[in-house]
Amino acid sequence: MNDHSLPDHDCAICTVSSTISRVCALPGELSRWFDSNAQGLAPLFPRLLLAYEFGEAGLEKLNGENWFTDLTFPFPVNLLPADVSWTLATGLEIIAPVALILGLATRFFSLALMLLTVVAIATVHSPAEWHSLAELWKGYAITDEGYGNYKLPLMYLLLLCSLVLSGSGRLSVDAWLKSQRQPVHR
Repeated sequence: MNDHSLPDHDCAICTVSSTISRVCALPGELSRWFDSNAQGLAPLFPRLLLAYEFGEAGLEKLNGENWFTDLTFPFPVNLLPADVSWTLATGLEIIAPVALILGLATRFFSLALMLLTVVAIATVHSPAEWHSLAELWKGYAITDEGYGNYKLPLMYLLLLCSLVLSGSGRLSVDAWLKSQRQPVHR
């Protein structure tokens, strides 16, 4: 038998085929690496974004005048005096961002900010009157030209919902506290 009939392992086709196989395997390897090394970091990004946005709103309220007196709040928030609502909203918008940055009680503060956001959408950001879904949809905008303006608060609401479902992630005080409570296996 002639040795020339056996395939040459150093041939160009074999090299290309091997390279293609390695390139095709990269997405799976990369995905497995992210799953084992970086997945717990994902909540950090919405935490930081939301902390900035709510902190900015809280500082504006802290340094501004109470404009809640001009609003009609939905039940049961309407049972509180406007000054109390202003103080509660300002306090939450100052304390919750610090907690989100630290990843401390993330689910609790995310739920509290979700309630605040729902009240804000109902009170300030939804259209004053709408008679059809088309009119309501006009409020899904970021504008100062009326129609509501609930697009950004709705995005915040969905980001907060993801934090409630996922927790604060690996890079957080919550994760550190959880690791301190778990027994060490030897």
